[in-house]
Formats: sequence, C-alpha cells, structure tokens
Amino acid sequence: MKAAYITQHGGAEELTYGDLPDPRVGPNDVLVRVRCCALNRLDVFVRLGVRGTRLAMTEPHVLGSDAAGDVLEVGSEVSRVAPGDRVVVNPKITCGQCRHCLAAEDELCVSPDMLGRTTPGGYAELVSVPAANVMPIPDTLSYEQAAALPTVFMPVWSMFMRRARLRAWETALVLSASSGVGTAAIQVAKRVVGATVIATTSTDEKAEMAAALGADHVIRYTSEDVRQRLRELTDGIGVDVVVDHVGADPWADAFASLAPGGRYGICGVTSGYKAELQMGQLFLKNQTVFGVFMGRKDDLRQIVEMASRGTIRSVIDRTFSLEEAASAHEALESRRVFGKLVLTVP
Repeated sequence: MKAAYITQHGGAEELTYGDLPDPRVGPNDVLVRVRCCALNRLDVFVRLGVRGTRLAMTEPHVLGSDAAGDVLEVGSEVSRVAPGDRVVVNPKITCGQCRHCLAAEDELCVSPDMLGRTTPGGYAELVSVPAANVMPIPDTLSYEQAAALPTVFMPVWSMFMRRARLRAWETALVLSASSGVGTAAIQVAKRVVGATVIATTSTDEKAEMAAALGADHVIRYTSEDVRQRLRELTDGIGVDVVVDHVGADPWADAFASLAPGGRYGICGVTSGYKAELQMGQLFLKNQTVFGVFMGRKDDLRQIVEMASRGTIRSVIDRTFSLEEAASAHEALESRRVFGKLVLTVP
C-alpha cells in the first residue's frame, strides 16, 4: 500500500511517501480502505517525538488518527459491519476488558492505544482497526466531513454533554476558536445545547468566521483585555463552562473568569502543561476543573447522527493529497488555519 510515514523523529521533511506492507487483519478487526484522514496537532507531536510521544522507531510509523473510508475486509469474528460499508474510525482503541470498559466507561480504559500514536494510523491507503472502532456513516456524509469529526468533536461532546452538563441558559467560553476543537465546541454549545457562546481568537477574519459558526461574542486576545471583556459580557458573573485545549497561555484569564459553580474542562495543552491554580477560588466558588481525553464510543455515534442531520459540521480549511502530507504539516504548524486540514487518499 501507499502511505506517508516517518522512520525517525524530526521536521516535516521526515515524512516519506512510499510503499509499505498491507496491514494484517485479526479475527476481530476490519480493514478499511482509507479515503480521507484529518490532521491533528497530535500528528505533529508524534512526528517531532515531543510531549511524551517518542517512539522506538524500529520500523516505519504511519501517522494519522482520524480516518474515514470503506470496509474492505472483515475478520472471522466480525458481524456488525460488512465489506462495502462506509465508516469513520474512532481513533481511541480500548482494551474492552478492564472494569471501566466493562461498565461502558471506555474513556477511562486503563490500557488504551491511539491510532497514529501507538498503532499505525490513517496516512495510508489501508488501515486495520478493531471492528468496535468503526462507525457506519450515511451516504449523505462525505468522507472529508466524517474524517474531521472524531478527535475534535468527541472530547467536546464528552465535556459539554456528560462532564460539565452545559445547559441552554448558561454561557460557554471557547478558547482559540479557529482550531478544530474550537470550531467543534462553538457548534455543540450553540447548535446542540443552545447556550450563549463566547469565543477567543487572534484576528478579525477569524472572529467573523467564529461568529458565523454560532459564537455570540468573539474576543480578539491579541488586541483586547480578555479578562475585562469577559467581565463586561457576563455582567461580572463569569462563564459557566470553559473549553480549554490551549493550556498554560490563556489559563489565568479564563480561570479567573469562571462563575460560581463553573466547570473548567481541559482537553489539550498545546501552549504548555503547567499553570498556577488559585485553590481558594476553587472551593469558595464551588468550581470544578477536569480533564477529558476523547470520549466514549457511543459519543461518536451521536456525533455522526448530528452531522448527518446537518446540526453540526466539520469545518475544513483545505485538503491535501496523501502525497502532500509534509506540506499539510507545514500548513498546520503555520497556524494560519481555521478548522481542519484533511488528506485525501486516491
């Protein structure tokens, strides 16, 4: 099969396009003919070997967590999907045997894998995954749209719908609206829950796009005082739920702006891991800080349903061919992107 892969950690130039052996299919696996694979910041981290992603690299490693395509072959024990089915892949692979998996709390699995991180990913013509990790998609949902759903919508869904339980009369703060997570969070908070949404971004152009997605207010953090604007927009009360995939940089202003009873959700730390927590505020205001990594398998089913109805959609900045994976990585690192980048596999 053709694939984009690395043989050592480093810059985008380390991505090689070439031939690799076809993946093997176990009795409980499915072989997917990949049509599209969306990029994530995790791909860049793995390529660089940073943030705990360094690999032994004893063989070529295929990146890519978010893949969509057609089932080509199924293992002997597989019955829920069949060759020819159109599917999107849930990239978080769980053991199915620990106490959390048995309780349908698979986001808490004690020994998970991540497609493209610890197992070969979707930057390839073919990928083999457990049958439990593919979700059928309707003909009305394009491969590009489907591939861009899992890694950004699953943590947001888990955060808003289950952990923070955002309600229609509350206010959500979405940090960095132009990212894949940001574009997903605006839509779920506004179009699914019906809450008031405040977003932050860097430019007027991105602010306009965030507003078009459903943000009620957009703060340009490069030219406005974020803390002061949040105080003004909430009449001094603060925001009820924060979606933070950025990490250290916005923490101080965002946490200081949390309302009594507020919930601060973290699903990424691209700007840094460490921040100072004001513990007095936390208990005096009955606040919660929690982390989310992806979600449950059923979350993806609900997300696909909402995308199929047109309630939510993947925001795709542009597409690249699989052969252009290195250029796609350079574009992602430039930060001149609104939404997702997607690789198409001919």
